[in-house]
Parts: sequence; C-alpha cells; structure tokens
Amino acid sequence: MAPLPSPFLDPGTHARADTLGILQLRRDQLIPAILAPDGDSDYAEGKVENTRFGSFPHSTLVDQPWGTQILASVVDTGSRGRSKKRKRDAKDEGADTGTADATEKRDVVKAAAASSGFAHLIPPTPEFWTLSLPHRTQVVYTPDYSYVLQRLRVRPGDHMIEAGAGSGSFTHAAVRAVFNAYPAAPPAHEGSDDEDAVGVAKRRRRPKRHGGVYSFEYHAPRAQQLRVEIEQHGLAPLVTVTHRDVYADGFCLDDGPGPDADAIFLDLPAPWQALKHLTRSPSPLTSPSDPSSPIVSPFRSPLNPKTPARICTFSPCIEQVTKTVSALRSYGWVDIDMVEVQHKRLEVRRERVGLAEEGLRGGNATAATVQEAVQRLRDVEGRAQVFHSLQKEKQDEIMRKAEGRKRGENISGYDEALHQDKSKKKTAADRLPPSKHDRLAQSKRDQENRTLFKEGRLVHRTEPELKTHTSYLVFAVLPREWTKEHEEKARKTWT
Repeated sequence: MAPLPSPFLDPGTHARADTLGILQLRRDQLIPAILAPDGDSDYAEGKVENTRFGSFPHSTLVDQPWGTQILASVVDTGSRGRSKKRKRDAKDEGADTGTADATEKRDVVKAAAASSGFAHLIPPTPEFWTLSLPHRTQVVYTPDYSYVLQRLRVRPGDHMIEAGAGSGSFTHAAVRAVFNAYPAAPPAHEGSDDEDAVGVAKRRRRPKRHGGVYSFEYHAPRAQQLRVEIEQHGLAPLVTVTHRDVYADGFCLDDGPGPDADAIFLDLPAPWQALKHLTRSPSPLTSPSDPSSPIVSPFRSPLNPKTPARICTFSPCIEQVTKTVSALRSYGWVDIDMVEVQHKRLEVRRERVGLAEEGLRGGNATAATVQEAVQRLRDVEGRAQVFHSLQKEKQDEIMRKAEGRKRGENISGYDEALHQDKSKKKTAADRLPPSKHDRLAQSKRDQENRTLFKEGRLVHRTEPELKTHTSYLVFAVLPREWTKEHEEKARKTWT
C-alpha cells in the first residue's frame, strides 16, 4: 500500500486529520499543529490551539479547504479541572480508566463560534515551517537554503547528504527539491515472445532512482526529535535520520549501501574535519603511511560515482572558511567559491501625502506643499477670529440689554435688533472655513470618485531587520573519477 502523500509535497485541497496544518495569525506569526480533533485533551471540545486571537479546536480545522478563514470558538476552560478530577476519582475507585478515556475522546462537544477573533488555515511548506518550527538550534532560513539548493543543482531523483540537521529547516526544503516519487517495489511485467516487447519490458524493469535525503546529527535528542517530526509530516520514506559523529565515522550507512550522494550540505562547526570521508578513493591523508599496515575497514565512498559531486559548507566565521578551503583543495575539490547572502525584503507601495488624505486609509494627512500648510493656518486663524468676534458681540448685546432694563427702556427694539444680528451671524458662519468634521465628511464623499490605487508617488523601502544570520557559503565541485578504463571505453564509444 502506497503511503499517504505528505502535506509538504501534496497538501490536497482540504486539511486532513492526523496531518500537519498551520494557523496563520499574522504575516509573521504562524502556529503549526498536527490536526487531531479527537486527540487526548482536557477540553470538552477536544484538542484546542489557544492563541492571542482566540481558541481554535481541531474539530473546526479538519476537512476545511486550505486558505479558509477560521473563526475562533468559545471553549469551556472550566471543564479542564473537572475532567482531571473525574479521572482521579475513577482511578481511586478502581474503575476502568482506559474505557472512560476512550468514551471521553469520542464524546467531543461541538464548538460554538466566538463573537470575535479569527485565523487562516494554510498548508505547510518549507518556507512556513522555517518560520514556525520549534527552534532547537539556529536554523537555515529561506534566503540561504534556496540559494544553496540552486547552486548545488539539486534535481528530483538526486540523493543529498545533510550533516548538522539541527531543527530540520533545511531538511524539509531538501526533500521537496529531490522528491520525484515515493520508493516502491518495481512492477512485474509478463514475458513476451516479441523481441521489441522484451526490450521495452527490460527498460521498464530498470530500477528508478528515487530522491532521498540522508541527514546526520551528532546530538541524540535533536536527532530523535527530528525523526518524530519527519514521521508526523509523512516524509519518513524519503529522509534517513542518523545519530552519528561524522568527523570520526563518516557518512556511509551501516545497514545498506552508501548514500550515493550527488550533493552535500555541511552545517558543522569544523567542516574540514569531515571532508576526509567525502572522497571517491582512499586518500593518502587518511590511509596508513606504512603500506604493510592493514586498513581496519575497506573504504566506501558515500558519493555517486556516475556524476560530479557538489558541496556547500555553512560557516559563520571567516577563519572556518579559510580552513575549509585549504582542506577542499587538498582533497581534490575544484571550482571553490565563497558567497555571503544578505537578504532584505523590499516593500513597494504608493505614498499619498496631502491634506486631502485626511480620514482616508493608507494616506498621510500632512501638508504636501508650503501652500497647503499656509492655507490650513489661515483657515484655523480665520475660524478663531470669527469665533472670538462673535463671542465679543454676543457679550456686548447682553450688556446693552441689561443696561436698558435698568433704565426701564422698552427692550422690544433690542429683541428685533438681536434677531437681525443673529441672521447676520448665521450668514457669517456659513462663510467660515470648513471644520474638521466638515473636511472628513467631504473626504468620504470624494473617495467614491477617486482611484486611490493609482494616486500618490511610487516608493519602496527595505525592512529594518534582516531575517537571517551572517554566514559564509563555500561551494566546490568534485569531478567523477576517471581512469584508463573509462578513457578506453569512451574512446571506443565515440570514435
């Protein structure tokens, strides 16, 4: 039976149970989770991912199309303590806790949508996994490993050695680059009397070289954790994780033939100490100086003898680079080159500046020219002058009316004059410069007839923080071994 496709290689259209899914809260905030709606959990809703934007039960994520906006759910957090208490009581009474747990897993309460909060469910990719994986060591980021895989000319069907797996960021990217099919038994073909059919059957029976990644890690807990993640992500048939000190023991596997690697990536503190194992034949530097002394074990090369081997070492210090380059030259590697990747994201957008952008989204409501600034100051000062003059006239009218009442004069004339003055003041208020409320209302009305995506000045800015770490990449090529037999065979073939 063929294995289920990994979500990294073929995510399909919907999220599946017991596979990896990623919740995207923001552009740079991702949460990976193995979707298990009926998994072991203290919540009545099953397994739940609690975030700053709400709670997301796995039952609301499974069978959802990738890219769906998932609403947060109301999770009964109070049932956590009660469920634990029930388990303790059942255990004290000698009840069958296994049956109780199984029943509790099956009886999952349907989650109710919350009033606010959401996230997006996206399929896993090596890029998203690099941003969201649990860091056990410093990881190789996307700008570095994409350039490394391109320079190493990694293609589907290649075998690749990775030493210093760490958190597994480069491992997932390398698997996607070498994948061409899952390893399977070759199909059987029935015999035929026709010679052409026999020839076709023989060509079909030729074993296909499936891509694979051979990952080596010196730290045992990190190697074990990487095995678990590779198994959970459905990449176990394509990745071989080995706990080993490659400086002393090399890269050949103990339970089978060598990796036959076409490309090598070394993320080690001292990569020059591992180069003695990356040769096609025993080197004088590694074999005993005395010809009479026997070699403890026969030499096995981990490289593919039919193609040139390409290598990349990842070193943070220039002193490491110097020692690595010297060792590469001594072991016959050629075309040695060093590269430093400094990646920055460019943000390209239109910048709209001006007082007409007040209240509009994406605009910078500041004066774009001196004329706009001067005009706004005149409007503010004009409104202030009119306001103070109206206040002064109103105070004078009140004082005149009060003096007339003291003298016993008829104030009906004052009322009529006051009514006329009010009409004049209303006319004067209409001629005032627009207030902030008036400007915002006018901007909203004008927005309906404006093409904001075409307005403004086209600008670009670089991100302030570099999303990678300083490193030097050393590349080299080891040509395939060429003997007199190869030369004679080529001469007979091509002459």
